[in-house]
Amino acid sequence: MIPTPKHRSANLRADNVNDDTSAKPMAEPENLMRRKGIKDSIVGRWLDKHVDKMDKYWSYLPNFAGSVTATLAIFLLGACFQGEWMLIFVHFAKRFGSIEEEKTTMVQTVTDDANESHSSSRWPWEYLLSNDVPPYIRHFFLAWSVAMVTAYTIYFSVCGALHWYYYVRRHDKAEEWKCQPYKWLSPALERHEIMLGVLSLFCTNTLTAAFVTYLINGGPSMIYYDFDEYTWLWWFVQWPVIYVVLDYETYWFHRLYHRPTMYKWFHKLHHTYKQPTMWSATAIHPFEIIHLQMCYLIVLFIIPTHLIPYCTIMIYNFYHGIIDHSGINFKAQWWQPWQPDASFHDNHHQYTHVNFGFNMFFWDKFHGTYRLKDRIYNEETFFGRGKKLSEATKEELLSDLQERDSENVDNKVVYKLDEKELKHTKMT
Repeated sequence: MIPTPKHRSANLRADNVNDDTSAKPMAEPENLMRRKGIKDSIVGRWLDKHVDKMDKYWSYLPNFAGSVTATLAIFLLGACFQGEWMLIFVHFAKRFGSIEEEKTTMVQTVTDDANESHSSSRWPWEYLLSNDVPPYIRHFFLAWSVAMVTAYTIYFSVCGALHWYYYVRRHDKAEEWKCQPYKWLSPALERHEIMLGVLSLFCTNTLTAAFVTYLINGGPSMIYYDFDEYTWLWWFVQWPVIYVVLDYETYWFHRLYHRPTMYKWFHKLHHTYKQPTMWSATAIHPFEIIHLQMCYLIVLFIIPTHLIPYCTIMIYNFYHGIIDHSGINFKAQWWQPWQPDASFHDNHHQYTHVNFGFNMFFWDKFHGTYRLKDRIYNEETFFGRGKKLSEATKEELLSDLQERDSENVDNKVVYKLDEKELKHTKMT
């Protein structure tokens, strides 16, 4: 079930904000601009027209039903990010023999002018779905069309609903739920992340449609469809194996794109969103997101893999990708001791070169890239080690302190510096 942001009492929030002298004077104008500008965003304009009706329908749902609905909706969105739901379809179709593999070459001859005229008079999509084209083209066009319609429908529905529930409905109570409650993306950046997300969905679902076509037409891989083909033992063991392999692979992939050159040319685009939202999850440079998807798919050519474990793990990963980019202070559940809270990745966007992991914080702790209280991090401190407080300039320290003061109260308990810790820095 979807994790719930940790709430604080009104008195505690008020005390905290009053004590936060460095953040509040700078944050309030930005917050006021956000209140004024929210209607200028694409989503904001649409939601403003329907917010009363959505509030009315939502009020009919009990709390438990609302939480379950949100969880299922985000999992559904996760299944559409790269079209993993199509691989599940392929698995069951192959498993139960409803897909007859066809040869990928086909000799076509035109018998007379009448046939040629009839073919040319059809709509393009009618031709692409007909037997007049090779099966792999027909399969690709069908998979691609369904993937696009599904992905965009779910993307705008689920992200729009989350945006409404938190960023519109609870905008005035940001201290209760937001990772960076005093900072917001501008309407222009909101539009930018949505447009980039749409482009990324086009790229990922096109690649998955091509891969599905490859599988349907008998392309070789290490995928298997009978549960016991590699023994039942391996069927169960591959769950943690695939999970760890994919997550560690993602950690190093992420670190690669934080190297100075790769960051400058590709990954910096994703870090345009310093206060990420659920729309940011797919707002990634097309080259980078295709590269990442290919790194995921290559596992299917190396390790004997059943598609049910693989797709379930991928959807779980994308589910938390949405949660982690939401900007909402979600907490990991009690049964997820390996899973970082959403603030872990929000810190990554806020401080840039730190906290590179996604669904296991162990990799960052093991490799020394986990955020430490006595380090400062910014866009110039590459390689995840940060800079010691004693080595930072006064300007760097001031900027870092302002960032720390803009975090949610739960994080400031951990990372807020006291006078003793600042004693031997250039602030004194």
